[in-house]
Amino acid sequence: MPLKLMYITNSEDVAHIAEEAGVDRIFVDMEYIGKTDRQGGMDTVQSRHTADDVRRLAQCLNKSELFVRVNPIHEKTDKYSSSKEEIDEVIEAGADLLMLPYFKTAEEVQTFVKYVDGRAKTVLLVETPEAAAIAENLVKIPGIDEMFIGLNDLSLGYGKNFMFELLLDGTVEELCLKFRKGGIPYGFGGIASLGKGMLPSEYVIKEHYRLGSTCAILSRSFCRTDQVTDLKEIQKIFETELPKIRELEEECRVYSEYFWKNRQQVETKIRQICECEDAK
Repeated sequence: MPLKLMYITNSEDVAHIAEEAGVDRIFVDMEYIGKTDRQGGMDTVQSRHTADDVRRLAQCLNKSELFVRVNPIHEKTDKYSSSKEEIDEVIEAGADLLMLPYFKTAEEVQTFVKYVDGRAKTVLLVETPEAAAIAENLVKIPGIDEMFIGLNDLSLGYGKNFMFELLLDGTVEELCLKFRKGGIPYGFGGIASLGKGMLPSEYVIKEHYRLGSTCAILSRSFCRTDQVTDLKEIQKIFETELPKIRELEEECRVYSEYFWKNRQQVETKIRQICECEDAK
């Protein structure tokens, strides 16, 4: 099966364009607690979407699933509601899948599953070294539907300079193997348009297929809606670039023997990037 592709937006117009182009999941990103502190200075997406965005998108989507990243498990303060309140509101608003980010313990996962209570599918975002260390235990927790490896924060946690170094050093492959043994679908990272990105997207997509991944996020660079605001231009990007990704995926399914050659090319590219970063 092709990768389930996700795109982050809270715009009804952009969501409709993405859905019609074949994006499988519209991603509403509500995570903000602690994110600025740990990713300060990085060119990463910090969306600050809300439950109202979930509610609006739930009413306009026809085919795509509504995927929501909530905040890490937390108690109520004078600045924000508790995790339970947040999760209840998001599910009531119409979320199909909920993602738990930046957890470190099995207890946090169990609390998340308890709060969701079977009302939506659950996805764990493994993006801390502590979570990666207990991956074999995580897949045994009842109520977990999918796993996703967050390369940005996990690479920071391991002291890496480039997030795709985790493909080079075997971290992603080891986690994928544990998820596969646990019988839980999994994905990792983001992909840009073909030919784009420091590590070109086609290399990353082939690694998804080699590793048995089932889903990926379309990265911000796939369609920079913070820079491109004309809806016709956005539609053109999706209608032009998404079929190219699907065509490459079909090639991956038919010609799977080239995965190891791609792996060698990935290693070479990442080493070159890391050498350039070290030289700065």
